[in-house]
Amino acid sequence: MLKKLSRSALTAGILVAAAAALSPAAASAASAPLSDARIAAHFDLAKGQTPENVALAPDGRAYVTFAKGRQIAEVSPSGAVRILTTLPKPSDGGIHTPALGFPLTVGIVRAHDGTLYFLYATGTPDLTGVWRLRPGGTPQRIAALPANGLPNGLALDPCTHTLYVADSVLGTIWSVPTTGGTPTAWSTGPELAPAGFLGANGLKVHHGAVWATNLDKGTVLRIPILQNGRAGEIQTTATGMPGIDDIAFTGHGNQLLAALDGRNEVALVQPDGSHSTVLTSADGLQNPTSINLRGDTVYVLNAGWLTAKDPNLILAHLAR
Repeated sequence: MLKKLSRSALTAGILVAAAAALSPAAASAASAPLSDARIAAHFDLAKGQTPENVALAPDGRAYVTFAKGRQIAEVSPSGAVRILTTLPKPSDGGIHTPALGFPLTVGIVRAHDGTLYFLYATGTPDLTGVWRLRPGGTPQRIAALPANGLPNGLALDPCTHTLYVADSVLGTIWSVPTTGGTPTAWSTGPELAPAGFLGANGLKVHHGAVWATNLDKGTVLRIPILQNGRAGEIQTTATGMPGIDDIAFTGHGNQLLAALDGRNEVALVQPDGSHSTVLTSADGLQNPTSINLRGDTVYVLNAGWLTAKDPNLILAHLAR
């Protein structure tokens, strides 16, 4: 999710704004198998539009969490931004949110019926947890999560109607049914724990397993989903990527793309754990926080947490 930064750095980062408009600029540093990288939308830093996670719809729309703004937004294929909802601010202002000290909307997924599920972390027991937003509806919390944790990455298993939540502070992956209810501590272990700041972060369900990243330790982890629905042993599949945030699978087995927040890079990670850089700041990366794919199009969200400029959405073509 976020690279470690001070509150003063965050405050300074909000001072620069970018227009929410389509940019024709093309980048030049894309490496195989990515090409034609371009900035497709700019977001307004001064309004807290620091994009944290993205869910995609079949019609070309993208649904984005604006972490600092506590908002869920819809981004059209032309780059237009529409705010769907703003989450209530906690009574204490969110100063007790673990590790960060401010409330933020974090992971988001979209179900086939258009329902959005997302995470809100506030450090308070009345708001922290899993939220749901149905088309045309209002947001509703469906599962409370520990206020002393930081729910971050979110993944959906549509076959079992199960949501998985990565807690970056407690080093836990929770499971919650999409109908809501009491969360279960599905997987815990030192591999998920932080090492100074944030641990378990990005999350995806892929080929019968939950895959997670650990931001502090720079690792990609695979946790098999057993036949009884319980978690198998945590397996480390890739290392050496400190600041790793979100991941997305390319469709070539277990090959994946990874957003490296602090490095301003996107890496291509092979099934054997080797990795290479395929996007850089020359392509417009500004602290990438989230990555996803629709067909051959790669979506990369950039929050600008440390660069303090031009939070944006970058699109690139993936060669199959």
